[in-house]
Amino acid sequence: MDKILTRKHISFAIAAVIYLLVVIWIGNYWFLIGLALIYDIYVSEKVNWTFWKKRNVKNSALVEWLDALIFAVIAVTLINIFLFQNYRIPTGSMEKSLLIGDHLFVSKIAYGPRMPNTPIAFPFTQHTMPITKGKSWSDLIHWPYKRLAGFGKVKRNDPVVFNFPAGDTVVIQEQATSYYEIVRRRAREMKQLDSYGSSEPQTMDFYLKAARKEIWDRFDIIYRPVDRRDNYVKRCIALPGDTVLIKNSKVFVNGEPFPENETQQTTYIVTTNGTTINPRAFERLNISKSDQTMVSGSAYVMPLTKKNAEAISKFTNVVSVIPLYSREGEFAPHIFPYSRAYSWNEDNFGPLWIPSKGSTVRLDTSNLCIYERIIDVYENNDLRVEGKDIYINNQKADSYTFRMDYYWMMGDNRHNSADSRYWGFVPEDHIVGKPKFIWLSVDKEATGLKKIRLSRIFMRIK
Repeated sequence: MDKILTRKHISFAIAAVIYLLVVIWIGNYWFLIGLALIYDIYVSEKVNWTFWKKRNVKNSALVEWLDALIFAVIAVTLINIFLFQNYRIPTGSMEKSLLIGDHLFVSKIAYGPRMPNTPIAFPFTQHTMPITKGKSWSDLIHWPYKRLAGFGKVKRNDPVVFNFPAGDTVVIQEQATSYYEIVRRRAREMKQLDSYGSSEPQTMDFYLKAARKEIWDRFDIIYRPVDRRDNYVKRCIALPGDTVLIKNSKVFVNGEPFPENETQQTTYIVTTNGTTINPRAFERLNISKSDQTMVSGSAYVMPLTKKNAEAISKFTNVVSVIPLYSREGEFAPHIFPYSRAYSWNEDNFGPLWIPSKGSTVRLDTSNLCIYERIIDVYENNDLRVEGKDIYINNQKADSYTFRMDYYWMMGDNRHNSADSRYWGFVPEDHIVGKPKFIWLSVDKEATGLKKIRLSRIFMRIK
């Protein structure tokens, strides 16, 4: 009996020490109540916490399998919250650095794991149930943002996994596009239709209001909290307090050129002498079929790395390989901050200062478009504008002090990446983790055993 008690108490002591360390890490000492539960599990055994199986008797194989499954689900869920999780690359926004079909090992402790905003959720789902397609999380409990201590902070040039900042409101029928871009796109269409007709075009605010009403009337709209928004992976270009500038597709941070990766891509026009390029040549350069767009009998438009552009330029039937950029000063209405006061586009953008926690910015109606989503949505203030006056929480304001840090993220596939140029800043509470290595890579265009890209397995992510 003494040996049994000793074994029980040793097991309890080990579990209690580990639990205490986790509670200290989390910093919420209400969780110390859990020590009573641990004591009962290991020592007193007053409550059968594993109620699905009987104590001190042999259970059926089915019950044993159920017990193992429940333990595995709990263990993996805790690992996904606090240590690491898997992320599969769904789009080509980071090619050729990360490829479609790459499965990433994403470290949560690299930057510190977040406590979940919505802790009640179906295991292993982000926001949607696998069969019913309904939401997989509950609003019953909602915790405020809290990040635990990690091994480091986000650095420039880090690949980062984060929750999609513009993913709070979602059009179910068109989830691939931001709700806000859907509204802006429809407003532009309405204004263009009026400009063709006899009626005098109204202000953009008028069309945005009309477009918003139409979208809500026609489609199913849902809300998602921060931790239930889609996961994205991009490269961190600028940190809080930095100033970013893009000029003819070249990125500058604080006036210094941002280092380019060998795997970074931009769009080129490849012109031939009228003949087509051998598909095997593209295959040797690892240029996927989906990237090969022929616009005429003698021209292709495709994303290429500098190395691949140089290689293609040496083909005997290639006449020219020219990068395709938007002109400086050309206004792109789909580019942040969506105002003609800032005539920016994908290749010519900024300069733009990245907000940092505790810093203060002067506000007026000319620059409010840059910061309004931060003030109104990310930092949950009541923002309204009356004429030229700005009110924050019913107080007239000509400045604002930020409560969080913000980041600027861009994809390595510059012309095929929906990133900060399109939807603005990434708040610190949206940061998920840092991808460390590729543990599996599946090529959807290949067949048989070639579908597994063996050369990419366990490849470190840079």
